[in-house]
Amino acid sequence: MGHNSVNVLLVEDNPDDAELAMRSLKKHHLANNLVHLKDGEEALDFLFATGKFDGIRDNYNLPSIILLDIQMPKINGIEVLQKIKSDERTKKIPVVILTSSNQHPDIHACYELGANSYIVKPLNFDRFIEAIRNLGFYWLLLDQDPV
Repeated sequence: MGHNSVNVLLVEDNPDDAELAMRSLKKHHLANNLVHLKDGEEALDFLFATGKFDGIRDNYNLPSIILLDIQMPKINGIEVLQKIKSDERTKKIPVVILTSSNQHPDIHACYELGANSYIVKPLNFDRFIEAIRNLGFYWLLLDQDPV
């Protein structure tokens, strides 16, 4: 079986925020290759092909970009970010932090750990586009639907 490309990995435990984010991305044709996971543990299992995602790399490649919520049960966004950025396999994947407040004390910590950008929730599509543009990921914005 060939590799399925994953462009966006959305890690968000709040169903309303996740729904808004996905709806916004879908509207702009960026959700075709989106994987939504509900907590940090799932995210790490998916990224490192462990636990319930054991062997997933055979079928799915690593995501092009990760949208990561800070506040999550089990393993929070900071811990996930730390693991992503300290592993050779994943450290180059750009990570955009989702936070409920731009005054969040953790935002500074996220930048220190190597986050590329942050967006205040609910995900505002224009802010997302701006974040992606600032990262130089124009290719993510190209509509990949067949004509």
